[in-house]
Amino acid sequence: MNLSGVVSALQTRLPELGELMAQRIRADVDAYKDESLISFESLRRSCTANAELLLDQFGHEGGQDPSPARETGHLRAEQGVPLADTLHAYRIGFELLWTEVLAEARTRPEVTDAQLVSQSAQTWALFGRYAEAVAAAYRETTADLTSRRQARRSALVEALFTGVVTNQTLWETARELGLPDRGPYVVAAAAADAPGEEPLAGTEAALRQARIHFAWRLLPDQQIGLAALPTATAERTCLRILRRAGARVGVSPCFPSLRDTPQALRFARLALAGLQGTGPGVARFDDNPLAMVVAAAPAEAAHLMEVVLRPVLVLPAAERSRLLDTLEHWYAAAGSAADAARGLFVHPNTVRYRLRRVEELTGRSLSDPRAAADIGAALLAVRRTGPSLGEDVQ
Repeated sequence: MNLSGVVSALQTRLPELGELMAQRIRADVDAYKDESLISFESLRRSCTANAELLLDQFGHEGGQDPSPARETGHLRAEQGVPLADTLHAYRIGFELLWTEVLAEARTRPEVTDAQLVSQSAQTWALFGRYAEAVAAAYRETTADLTSRRQARRSALVEALFTGVVTNQTLWETARELGLPDRGPYVVAAAAADAPGEEPLAGTEAALRQARIHFAWRLLPDQQIGLAALPTATAERTCLRILRRAGARVGVSPCFPSLRDTPQALRFARLALAGLQGTGPGVARFDDNPLAMVVAAAPAEAAHLMEVVLRPVLVLPAAERSRLLDTLEHWYAAAGSAADAARGLFVHPNTVRYRLRRVEELTGRSLSDPRAAADIGAALLAVRRTGPSLGEDVQ
């Protein structure tokens, strides 16, 4: 097919064609209108290179060089231009160049309509191949950029949790993670059932939808997260989302500065360790600070339990269980024997009898605030250790 004259004429106009393509794309594609995203000079150079590539391919079968097309896909991915807009711009460039080919061909009698029809089919097949090259390079680059961003984000989150971020870089870290540079914040720690499992799967999307800024880190045995909660409403929403996750989660107290993130992580882990039972649930450190202190010092708590409650723990299992359950209900009822009795489905006098039995065994009066505090702390230690502790103490 003899289009050499048409191609030669257009090749002498490459700078002009590149300029026309850039102007058309700039006018018709939204993403390309932002000078801060894509400079006009960069767009013009890309259009000129792709026009030169296409003209070189006219009339040639096979052996197409996709390098400029791949470079376009790579560059637009780095610039953050949507793939759909990138392919739209590529199509505009093809259409404009083909229009110029037709206009030049009409000035040349030797070029027949049949030749143009045949070339048209080849041109749009070429467009398909180059568009595929653009898209493939775009996706490869996007995947690489995403992987690098995730690795950097993970490293920054780790730096916050370990406290290696300096005061000078604290605000930069917050900005990169999409967090405000002032609190209040909370840290959450969720237990994983298996190494690398994500116990809070789906939580990120829910938090994002609720406009709660957060940063997560997945560890072999836990998923730990930092969330900014500027209002009481945001805090309630965050807790509701965490409860819906169906995981075992500990939540730290609110804190004002990202410098305090390592300590908050410790509090969140203590809250997780103090979560009763084995099923899902959310425990906040501030809901029961004494239980958190017991969880923080297991050896000391075991000693306290031994000193305060040993006479109760060495009783036969049935009696021991009755006394410990009564104590637990009495504390939960704020010292009301009547309320505790309703929870236990017994008469209030039965509760009072059992409490006197505890006082006799331990030598401590529950009417003495210091003794009541000692027994309460020891009871928390018993519940943390498990119901078989009494048999172990004997």
